[in-house]
Amino acid sequence: MRVLVTGGAGFIGSHVVDLLVDDGHDVVVLDSLSREVHPVRPDYLNPGASYVKDSVTDTEAWRRLVLGSDAVCHQAARVGLGVDFADVLDYVSDNDTGTAAGLWAMHRVGFAGRLVLASSMVVYGEGRYVDGSGATVAAPARRVEDLEAGRWEPLGPDGAPLRPVPVPETAATDPRNVYAATKLHQEHLCSAFGRESGSPVTMLRYHNVYGPRMPRDTPYAGVASLFRSALERGERPRVFEDGGQLRDFVHVRDVARANVAALTSPEPVEGPFNVCSGEPRSVLDMAEAMCDAFAASSGHDVRPEVVGGYRLGDVRHVFASPDRARAVLGFEATEPFAAGVTEFATAPLRRTT
Repeated sequence: MRVLVTGGAGFIGSHVVDLLVDDGHDVVVLDSLSREVHPVRPDYLNPGASYVKDSVTDTEAWRRLVLGSDAVCHQAARVGLGVDFADVLDYVSDNDTGTAAGLWAMHRVGFAGRLVLASSMVVYGEGRYVDGSGATVAAPARRVEDLEAGRWEPLGPDGAPLRPVPVPETAATDPRNVYAATKLHQEHLCSAFGRESGSPVTMLRYHNVYGPRMPRDTPYAGVASLFRSALERGERPRVFEDGGQLRDFVHVRDVARANVAALTSPEPVEGPFNVCSGEPRSVLDMAEAMCDAFAASSGHDVRPEVVGGYRLGDVRHVFASPDRARAVLGFEATEPFAAGVTEFATAPLRRTT
């Protein structure tokens, strides 16, 4: 099978490429290899794949590469919360316009193969909560005055505490920052294309991905990379709020396997799927595990620093139910958290400067 992988030089995309090549597929990568992301050509690029250096906003590049492809795995995106709202043009260009360019090209060449989109947990906004009676309650956006006062937990309409529970794919979407809005728009665009073209569309909602090849020292990286970068600089990882934010940390090799499952399952599987470990942990848990693993390998023992503060676009708790991915996609995460963090604590990070 010939598979076009966009963003195949990046963190997650490169692991997808490796698995596809290992399975004997013909893999073509579209990646801008921009100096902002890749100041030097990554040394992990797979020699078994073909690489085309071009932007995902270039409709002609898409058209040339989609023609003759059996499936498309769209990983290319600007990720993370960003610096501030001034990033909005870059996010919309890379994520929304880039996706639209690809869908336009697929439409023009009559592509009807499988389309797998890298989506994100951020489309949910806050995760799922229940009140004292067990009824599902939509958590309102956190108020600045509460965050300034260190009141981190969402409250129900009656002012009572809410309990976070795993969020299923059927939960309402509620993006609460620019990145989240662009990821949901990508889902909507791909769904519209799938309905019109008959192309099976699978949307993989990644939770907090970590592992080798994460970028170093960038505000656009995930929290695990920020912690790992701090340790490499000899600094204490800084944890916002009180560190009690619950997330689902899933290893990049598991995420790559989910993509390959969606691309190669005997029958196409459509719709959204949580890609997660099914084992929620707090952000402070991750920071402490990273510090422990780093100390064991380097002898340099530092502890996380809980600094309070907040980022307005962050949510308090969001972790996933893995049930649909297990039952329909046949995917289940297998990388143990302890072993994954131990590996990541010493794995080289990708240079960004």
